[in-house]
Amino acid sequence: MHHLLMSAAEGGTGSGFLAAFRHNPTFLICNALVSVIVITIVIERFSFQTTKYRVNSKEFFAQIKKLVVNGNIDRAIKLCDASDYPILQLVKSGLTHANKGADEIDAALSEKLSELRPKVEARVATLWSLANIATLIGLVGTVFGLIAAFAAISGSSLSQAEKQALLTGGIAEAMYNTFFGLAIAVVCMIAHVILHSKAKAIVHDLESTSERVFNLLTITAKPN
Repeated sequence: MHHLLMSAAEGGTGSGFLAAFRHNPTFLICNALVSVIVITIVIERFSFQTTKYRVNSKEFFAQIKKLVVNGNIDRAIKLCDASDYPILQLVKSGLTHANKGADEIDAALSEKLSELRPKVEARVATLWSLANIATLIGLVGTVFGLIAAFAAISGSSLSQAEKQALLTGGIAEAMYNTFFGLAIAVVCMIAHVILHSKAKAIVHDLESTSERVFNLLTITAKPN
C-alpha cells in the first residue's frame, strides 16, 4: 500500500484522467478491453444486419410468385442462387421441395428458418452481459480508488502535500472508473436495444416469408 501511495504522489497532483490512470490503471485497462469487445460486436452485428438482409423481401417474393404461378420453379430457384443472402436461401429451401408435398415443404422451411434465426440473434444478448460486466469493473475500481483516498487521509507519516496528492489521485481513480464503467454500460444498452429490435424485425420477416412461400407452394400453385 505504501508503494502505491508513494507512486501516486510522484505522479503529480493532477485530477484528470492521466492522474487516475497513473494512480491505478488496472480497472481502467480492463474496461478499455471490454469497450473494444463491445465496439467489435456492434460493428460486426450492424454490418451483418445491414448487408445480409438488405433484400426487399416483398419485392423479391413478388418475383418468385410470378415465376411459380407460371410454372417456372427452376427459374425461381436460379433466381435464389443469384446471391447467398439468407432470405433467398430460405425461399430456395421451399422451392426445392415444391413437388414433395406440404409436409416436406413445411419441414424444409422450418429447418432452414431454425438455422437462420440463431445467426440473426447471435451475440446481441452478449451486449447486455457486457454492460453488467463493465459496470461491476467500474464499481470495483471505484472502491479501490476510495480505499486509496481514505488511506491518504489516515497516513499520518505523510506530509500535507503528499496527502493532498494521494487524496486527489484516489478520488480521480474512483470517479473515472465509475464514469468509464457506466459509459460503456450505456453504450451497450443502447446498442442492444437497436440491434435486438432489428433482429426481431428480421426474424419476423423471415417467418412471414416462410409462411408466404408455404402458402404459395401448397395453395396458390396447387394444380387444379
